[in-house]
Amino acid sequence: MRNWVRFPTAQGTHSRQAHADFPEEGIYERELGRNGFFGPATHMHHKHAPTGWTEWEGPLRPRAFDLNQLASTDHKPDCDSPFNAPLILSNAHCQYRLWHCNKAMTKLARNADGDELLFIHEGEGELFCDYGHLHVRDGDYVVIPRSTMWRLVPSTAMQVLMIEATNDAYQLPEKGMVGGHAIFDPAVLDTPQINDVFLDQQDENRWQVEVKRHQQCSLITYPYNPLDAIGWHGDLSVVRLNWRDIRPLMSHRYHLPPSAHTTFVAARFVVCTFVPRPIESDPGALKVPFYHNNDDYDEVLFYHAGDFFSRDNIEKGMVTFHPAGFTHGPHPKAFAAGRAHKKTFTDEVAVMLDTRDALTAGPAAYAVENPEYVYSWREK
Repeated sequence: MRNWVRFPTAQGTHSRQAHADFPEEGIYERELGRNGFFGPATHMHHKHAPTGWTEWEGPLRPRAFDLNQLASTDHKPDCDSPFNAPLILSNAHCQYRLWHCNKAMTKLARNADGDELLFIHEGEGELFCDYGHLHVRDGDYVVIPRSTMWRLVPSTAMQVLMIEATNDAYQLPEKGMVGGHAIFDPAVLDTPQINDVFLDQQDENRWQVEVKRHQQCSLITYPYNPLDAIGWHGDLSVVRLNWRDIRPLMSHRYHLPPSAHTTFVAARFVVCTFVPRPIESDPGALKVPFYHNNDDYDEVLFYHAGDFFSRDNIEKGMVTFHPAGFTHGPHPKAFAAGRAHKKTFTDEVAVMLDTRDALTAGPAAYAVENPEYVYSWREK
């Protein structure tokens, strides 16, 4: 545990409770926090929206990438190997890609650099791996342990968000006082099956395995299908979780921070899932995400489905990237709608990546960037 310099105090006009019961109409709350949402924090009240900038110069800026446009660029997401999928964002501990898998993989994939997290954005199909067969569909997370052999056979064209935990492994978050069955019960996690579908794909034909290690690929050839297991036992496996099985933490009187929606954790980043939920109903509670300085983490949001109530002009298949170092929060129309309590329920589904280390955008991301996104907080 770190021994932060902390001694709660207060100055001027302020609320007694964060994100609720503001002392004056028309003020804006801003959270300044350390270590994500787990360290010391201060809640400031401002006369103006903290995102009310009029000009922005230099490379540090909020960015939006429309990954729906990748197919029209030189960075094709439709490729024969997941390892050839365009790199959107990366650092030493994480790689973030989007892959269009439109036909059955002819080679097996094996990532020796770290665990792979697949999020099926569109489509469905069959996953074959060391552990057996698993049907996958839109909204599924699939955690693939490091060096597992696998391949996909789509029944409809698939779009797959891939998040590599480089030199690391995915784990489940600690759920604290709410207990291990909150948010999602581990019993809803599915594992591959050694079933007839899996046994029927075993053959004596020539197969190749593409192995990625140190971000370089090698090719291993077998005179048979190496997915030839007849059974297994243990506590390490590919696992599947669909967002529809997530039951989010809620408070009708208090807007919970994004950390309450953590789904998977690695040593240097977390993956959170925002799913439909009731909006806070208490008259004094903040009803949209609060303005905040998340100064130790870069924040990435992939928009999967629904109406993204804190953003304007953001559609499914788009990504927003907010590097650490400046205040961000809801767009003006969303903030005004929250104050008016115009919606009582959110219907958005989004995948958030928060990384402790700075991310670098790749050429594929810049090819589909909306350069005007930085000014989307201007009052219309």
